[in-house]
Amino acid sequence: MKSNRIAMLLCVVLLLCLMFGTTAYAAGTGDVAGAIEGTWNTASQQIKTVVNKVVFPAIDLILAVFFFAKLGTAYFDYRKHGQFEWAAPAILFACLVFTLTAPLYIWQVLGM
Repeated sequence: MKSNRIAMLLCVVLLLCLMFGTTAYAAGTGDVAGAIEGTWNTASQQIKTVVNKVVFPAIDLILAVFFFAKLGTAYFDYRKHGQFEWAAPAILFACLVFTLTAPLYIWQVLGM
C-alpha cells in the first residue's frame, strides 16, 4: 500500500514537471548564451523589485523584533545582575542597519 502511494506521488511529480517545464529555444541562430542573457535581463528587474519590496522589509521586520526583544531581555538581566550585556543587541543593531541600507548599494556590488 505504501509503495503504491510513493509510486503515485512520483508519477504526479513527474507529470507536473513535464507539464510545467518549457523548452527555451535560441532564435534561429543557435545563440543559447544570447537567449539566456535576454531572459536574465528581463527577469533581473523583477527580481530586484521583489527583493527590494518584499525580502528586505521582511528581514528588517524580523531583525527589529529580535533587536527590541533582546534589548528588553538585556535590560531585565541588568536589573537582576547589575551588568548590561551589549554584544547581542549590538550585533542585531548592526545587522538591522546593514539590511536597512542594503537596497541602496547591494545591486552595484552584485553588478546588476
